Amino acid sequence: MVQEKVTIINPFKINIDPMERLLLVNFEGDPDTIYIGFEPQVFNDAIHGKGHLVIGWRRDGKVDVYHQPGLKLERQTFDIVGKGLATMVECDFFEAHYEVNDVGVHASYNFKDVDNRQIVIKVNENNPKRRKPFGLLAPMGAAAENPSAMPLVLLHHFYFVRKKGTEIDIRIEDKVHKPDELPLPMDGSKMLYTRYSPEPLIVTFNPNVNAEIIPLEVNLYQEKLSHAGYDYEFEWIKEQPIIKRIICKNDTYPVTLFFKEGFFDIRSLKKDITMKGSFEIAGNPTVGSVKGHYTVKKDHNKTKITLVPSGGWKPRPTKLSLLFLYTVAKMFKNWPKTYEWTAYIQEKDEPVYHMQSVWKRTS
Repeated sequence: MVQEKVTIINPFKINIDPMERLLLVNFEGDPDTIYIGFEPQVFNDAIHGKGHLVIGWRRDGKVDVYHQPGLKLERQTFDIVGKGLATMVECDFFEAHYEVNDVGVHASYNFKDVDNRQIVIKVNENNPKRRKPFGLLAPMGAAAENPSAMPLVLLHHFYFVRKKGTEIDIRIEDKVHKPDELPLPMDGSKMLYTRYSPEPLIVTFNPNVNAEIIPLEVNLYQEKLSHAGYDYEFEWIKEQPIIKRIICKNDTYPVTLFFKEGFFDIRSLKKDITMKGSFEIAGNPTVGSVKGHYTVKKDHNKTKITLVPSGGWKPRPTKLSLLFLYTVAKMFKNWPKTYEWTAYIQEKDEPVYHMQSVWKRTS
């Protein structure tokens, strides 16, 4: 017996950018003439290849990217970092090492910047006290002015470098820079603002697009479907599938886009109708989730979808110090609220559909 099939339009996309390790070293209180911080990253995957890079966070909000020759990088990847990419430089590092072991972080980087200045970053943590890491959504997207996607940097096993037992050296040419410190103790220890994740998960949600989209084919009354790296879960109203969950599989932790009311196929909606619903994006439970609302407005053969993460980030603090930090530094929770995604889907000759979408910052 041949299984009857139906189709549904899915306008959502969850891209995963693999990364092995992440380290952020800030010295904003003792800045350089150009830089206020450095961000070493380690890669070992089929997309980027194997190697290290260091992001130089500039005083003007833009970033410089220094990377080893073995890495394969796309410039547009860094358009959503800070105020955008200033320069990308392939260079040979004199030193490039970063690991996390039982006593903490050990990192050593040495390279020349675009002005031929010697950059030295060394962190040697030697503290046998048991760490109590937690999950965090990094506020990387807070500084983006013209985002081409919504960046969700989910940091698993995130922690700060402990001040006691740590040797840290930040040098630009011959000047030593003092690292920033966390203004409050955590887990009974004074902390540097230097922070890290040995298991980051970088998500780019709904990148801007201007292209045709192909409807997803599903068997009639099928509740689950695996296709092109995603798991879909459907509910049905008569013979019409409704998307309940879209799960992006990856080697770190699945990322789920959940629709509380379900997302209807836009072709099933009556003309001149407006529908509203809520959504949630979540990865590892320790990292919390991002919540918001969406609106679908259909006008004849053109549909407008607006999605806003209006609920912001909902963390799951496991300690009083984190609860205090998120309460005082509201930016951690509120920056997603300033993002707005708008998509227009034009129905042409069956089965051709064209979507044009864009993100903007509302404040």
